Amino acid sequence: MARSSTVFVVDDDRGVLDSMRWLLESEGLAVETYSSGRQFLEAYDPRRPGCLLLDVGMPEMDGLELQQQLASRGGHPPIIFIAAHGDVPKCVAAMKAGALDFLEKPAADARVLELVRRALEQDRRRRGTAVSHGKIVAHIDQLTPREREVMGLLYRGKSIKAIAALCGIGFQTAAKHSAQVFQKLQVENEAELVRLLMSDPLRRPGNGTSPPEHRAP
Repeated sequence: MARSSTVFVVDDDRGVLDSMRWLLESEGLAVETYSSGRQFLEAYDPRRPGCLLLDVGMPEMDGLELQQQLASRGGHPPIIFIAAHGDVPKCVAAMKAGALDFLEKPAADARVLELVRRALEQDRRRRGTAVSHGKIVAHIDQLTPREREVMGLLYRGKSIKAIAALCGIGFQTAAKHSAQVFQKLQVENEAELVRLLMSDPLRRPGNGTSPPEHRAP
């Protein structure tokens, strides 16, 4: 995790940047520091894994504005806000907008490292989920409209005989469509199909991603 992820630190206080870099690098973590939100935005690539240690009280663009800018671009890495005592109410608002947590200056080293590890783990899980979702989408996109209909019926526990009757097709044709569904989604049977679709709620039949349970032939 430490080799592939980066801790991005954004603060207008050079002393904070230097101390954070020393602490995090002493733990084997990759670190990049930025003295303003705009500087970070110019360099940020959302494809890079990591987390963001962000000062909430910067001039020009404060931490909340940077959080909003990142959200408007489609999301942000896990954010840990750094706050002076008077900025704590802002951090509460930031957490409501999706920040992971906040550190009040001066923050204990152990607390910084604890939150950074949590943030990097959260980012790892999110990216793993995104990869899994992408694979499921790619497999389902290979299905024909009829195969999607059969997939939906298999998901609901219908037998091949019932599927044939509901779709107005022969038993052998229904069995062929079922086999195609299993092959394209790379599962062996109905149980594996259900587990696959249950792992990705957005792609479950009935959530707008497949035809309804029955249509006229």
